[in-house]
Amino acid sequence: MGYVLPVLGIVIGAIVLLTVLFGTLFTVQQQTSVIVERFGKFHREVGAGLHIKVPLIDRVAHRVDLRVNELKVKVETKTKDNVFARVRLSVQYRVIPTAVRDAVYSLDNAVGQIESYVFDAVRGKVPSQDLDDVFASKDEIAQYVNENLEHTMREYGYLIVKTLVTDVEPDEKVKESMNAINAARRNAEAASAQGDADKIRIVKAAEAEAEAKRLSGEGVAKQRKAIADGLAESIERVKSSGIDDPKQAADILAFTQYTDMVAAASKHGATTLFIPNTPSGVSDAVAQGNLIADAAKK
Repeated sequence: MGYVLPVLGIVIGAIVLLTVLFGTLFTVQQQTSVIVERFGKFHREVGAGLHIKVPLIDRVAHRVDLRVNELKVKVETKTKDNVFARVRLSVQYRVIPTAVRDAVYSLDNAVGQIESYVFDAVRGKVPSQDLDDVFASKDEIAQYVNENLEHTMREYGYLIVKTLVTDVEPDEKVKESMNAINAARRNAEAASAQGDADKIRIVKAAEAEAEAKRLSGEGVAKQRKAIADGLAESIERVKSSGIDDPKQAADILAFTQYTDMVAAASKHGATTLFIPNTPSGVSDAVAQGNLIADAAKK
């Protein structure tokens, strides 16, 4: 029994010593600031490292993260053309290292305060724009919100690093209407383009046909001129051989053409020929033979 009291005293002394030791020493992590209060009043601010405080008198009241934090806010508002839309924003903020005391004691709920200012800024900007303009000016809206927040929150020890408008989401029925309008516009553009293509094909085909006919006409004209020149030359040659009668020379040429026609017709599958039995019918035969030869070629 005599040894129990000394051992108990040692144990109690060790507990008190450890309590005092752990109550005296404390550590602060990197990118963190700690507010130490004495009897509930601000005493000092310390940064990263190992620190000492007076047990039972001083206490670590607040640990403030100095890193950049992100706050996501969703604001429902109405545009100028009376369309309800949900604007999603991402606010990146941090506590100013030199204003930790203001950040701790100025605001009870910093996140709620930032959200309130975001709501106020967005609902002051978006209702002055149509829905299409809201989509096109997301950066402008973000900058407007950031400027309003940055000026106000700096007074409370917070720095607004960046504000982003991540999404603009109109009502579901409005989205369906917009998709239908876009689809109709694209279909109209496709139909117009198809019509222009058809028109170009028709015009080009007509131009090609006209050009073909023009070239065909020029070819026929040149052919007839060549025939006429050939006949004139042949008549001159017949005359130079001693035949002075033009009619006789023409009959000789007509008969020559007739025989050529007969040979050409036989090459194209003709099996029946009508030959005149008088010299005077040679000219008629030549004309008839030319018709037969042309029909055979077709």
